[in-house]
Amino acid sequence: MNLGTLIVGPREHVVAIAELDDTAAAEIGPLLRDTARVVETLCRPEQTYVCMWSHGRDARKHLHIAVQPVTAEVRARYGGLRSEQLQARMLADGDEPDITEVEQFCERARELFRAITDSSTADRS
Repeated sequence: MNLGTLIVGPREHVVAIAELDDTAAAEIGPLLRDTARVVETLCRPEQTYVCMWSHGRDARKHLHIAVQPVTAEVRARYGGLRSEQLQARMLADGDEPDITEVEQFCERARELFRAITDSSTADRS
């Protein structure tokens, strides 16, 4: 996927949203919101896709939720494709972002997640 895509997944082995226990279900909404905020802040996309994948070769494998920034540049690079067609083409093409850019993005994302966590802790105090 393109630079800025983050994957959210449960720590426990779960293959579907329907299998989340009450604690995980209560945590996932705010986590997805915060992840989308980080992606939006760092990438300034036209749209941020949030989509669930769990496919293995023949059966469900493990729950992954992709939080993907889609910019005009990304759409232009893939002929204007959107949604699942864009994602399928990206995966089929196998293009990967530069590792140095990924590392830099991840460090900035960690900083934003820390700031969000610190802000949430302060709000509860």
